[in-house]
Amino acid sequence: MSGIQEEVFGTRYESASRYVDILATRGIDWGLIGPRESDRLWDRHVLNSVAPAELLPEGATVADVGSGAGLPGIPLALLRPDLRVVLVEPLLRRATFLEQAVEELGLGDRVEVVRSRAEDHNGRYDVVLSRALAPLPRLISWCDPLRQPDGVIVALKGRTAPDELAAARRDLERRGLVGEVLTVRAHPAVEPTSVVRVRSSR
Repeated sequence: MSGIQEEVFGTRYESASRYVDILATRGIDWGLIGPRESDRLWDRHVLNSVAPAELLPEGATVADVGSGAGLPGIPLALLRPDLRVVLVEPLLRRATFLEQAVEELGLGDRVEVVRSRAEDHNGRYDVVLSRALAPLPRLISWCDPLRQPDGVIVALKGRTAPDELAAARRDLERRGLVGEVLTVRAHPAVEPTSVVRVRSSR
C-alpha cells in the first residue's frame, strides 16, 4: 500500500504521512477516530478523501462541512496546493484538533478552521464538500446556501449514493438543483467510492 500512497501524493507524501500519524495518535486519543480504524487510516479515510480530487476545479475555494478530524478537507489540501480550504466544524474539541493539525502540517496559509454550524456560516465557495455527515436532503439544506451560484456540492456517500439521490430528487427539483452519482478513486488499485455531485439545473 505504501507504494500507492506515495504514487498518489508524490512530493507531498511525507506531509500526508504526518497527518496519518496525527490521526493515529491524537485523533484516537481525542475520540475523533475509532481505535479500530488505526490500521485503515490510509485506505479507508485518507485515500477515500482524495478520491474526488479530479472533480475540484483548479484554484477552487472549498468548504469541508462537518470536517471532524479533517476528512476530506486536509488530505485534499495536501494533495492539491492550488485549493483554498475552509474546515467548518461546530464542536470545540474537533475545531481545536483541526487548528493544531493545520499548524503542524504547515497549511495555515491556505487552510482555515471556522468553528461554526454550516447553517450559521455565511461563506460562499466553489465547492462544498462533505463526507459521511448526514442524509442527502438534510445535507443539501446545509450546503446549498454555502455554494456559489455556479458552484457544486460534492458528497462522499459510498454505496448508498444512488438511493439517497433518488430520495432527494424532489427536494433537489424544488431548489432548482440537479444531482448525479459519480464513481471516483484515488488510484486504479484502490477501492472506488461513489459521490453525489449537485449543481444548479439552470
